[in-house]
Amino acid sequence: MPGKINAIHLKLAHRQEMRPVATARTVAGMGLEGDLSFGRKIRQVLLIEQETLDELGLAHGLVRENVVVEGLPLAGLSEGARLLLGSVLSEVTGNCAPCEDLIGAIRPGLVQAINGRRGTFVRILEDGEVRVGDEVRIVVE
Repeated sequence: MPGKINAIHLKLAHRQEMRPVATARTVAGMGLEGDLSFGRKIRQVLLIEQETLDELGLAHGLVRENVVVEGLPLAGLSEGARLLLGSVLSEVTGNCAPCEDLIGAIRPGLVQAINGRRGTFVRILEDGEVRVGDEVRIVVE
């Protein structure tokens, strides 16, 4: 069963508020155009589950995620798994460990609560666009 994109955010600067957008342009091998992580090899785009944010009472963008996905378990996907974000193919490069400085500053105990669920990094494999409301589906596990 597919999930859907609930929110997209771009990181414009370190430790600055994320900018919500309805659509983001993807560039193969680079990530989301306009995002601070654009051009990184491994940590291009961070996805997180809406269910995790809801459970922990966190607003979109607060833990520096780029894409919020609802209805599709992402935590623990193996490296190399492939996801379609709308029509854009991406590849899982690993899970994101919670940073004590960043996550710990949000509220006490959050580092422990979000450990193992901070998000999943993907590398973008195709040029295109992702939009809020797009379907997300695992195509290779």
